[in-house]
Amino acid sequence: MDSVFASIVQAPEDPILGVTAAYNKDPSPNKLNLGVGAYRTEEGKPLVLNVVRKAEQLLVNDQSRVKEYLPILGLTEFNKLSAKLILGDDSPAIQENRVATAQCLSGTGSLRVGAEFLAKHYHQRTIYIPQPSWGNHVKVFTMAGLSVKNYRYYDPTTRGLNFQGLLEDLGAAPAGAIVLLHACAHNPTGVDPTVEQWEQIRQSMRSKGLLPFFDSAYQGFASGSLDVDAQPVRTFVADGGECFIAQSYAKNMGLYGERVGALSIVCKAADVASRVESQLKLVIRPMYSNPPIHGASIAMTILKNRWVLCQTKLPELVR
Repeated sequence: MDSVFASIVQAPEDPILGVTAAYNKDPSPNKLNLGVGAYRTEEGKPLVLNVVRKAEQLLVNDQSRVKEYLPILGLTEFNKLSAKLILGDDSPAIQENRVATAQCLSGTGSLRVGAEFLAKHYHQRTIYIPQPSWGNHVKVFTMAGLSVKNYRYYDPTTRGLNFQGLLEDLGAAPAGAIVLLHACAHNPTGVDPTVEQWEQIRQSMRSKGLLPFFDSAYQGFASGSLDVDAQPVRTFVADGGECFIAQSYAKNMGLYGERVGALSIVCKAADVASRVESQLKLVIRPMYSNPPIHGASIAMTILKNRWVLCQTKLPELVR
């Protein structure tokens, strides 16, 4: 008897993760994995940052820790520290309780939860993403029920930003449309707007009521400063408007397999943020119920004790 799934066709390998799959299958000793960007030793072996090892040891030594389910929104302290990392310790939005944050499954999960929320609660179903963008963006937003369109971004002739094209495309977008913005270290080009260009982008978007959705996967990688790389996000938040921010700790903490991330939604008022938070729970509960505890605990420990844990020189951090 034939399988009821006999008509299913073989799916193609993911263009990024498929490279790693091919690498793992290749028996050659002389090979290099050019798929997912991840920390490696000089021998090409996976590397765990020393600061992560230190944090894990602190967690192991804490006999009060348990393995109970987390709340739907995750570790409360992790969420607070994540919001501060991207918005700043002195952010008025945080001080005024205008930020709803949920621990999510790395950057991808943060994007998906945000997209599902928008598909259910926002009046516009169209999101504009840069051309080119991370390969998974289209799939994440489409699967959540959003319509994906592109805006011009990279100019291959100058190997720089097509700023005029970007402004023209955003100017032609319908009022209220969602716009995906790479907070820093644009993937895959590495080309970012200047401070002055970011300000023009902000003004253009706010004048049309476009909703910013920041993807912050590389905070600290573009300039070497967590604060400098967060400045585009903070510029938008400073004007009092609303925005979405997806954060990932896969890259800047090397927590790839731990799937640690956060979604923050900055609102105009505290009561709105409270209602948004309540609806985020309804998105997350049937999706994965609640997030895992270990990876977020590592990130939380590092963020909470970063001045102690990071008093080590860089060679020792990565040893």
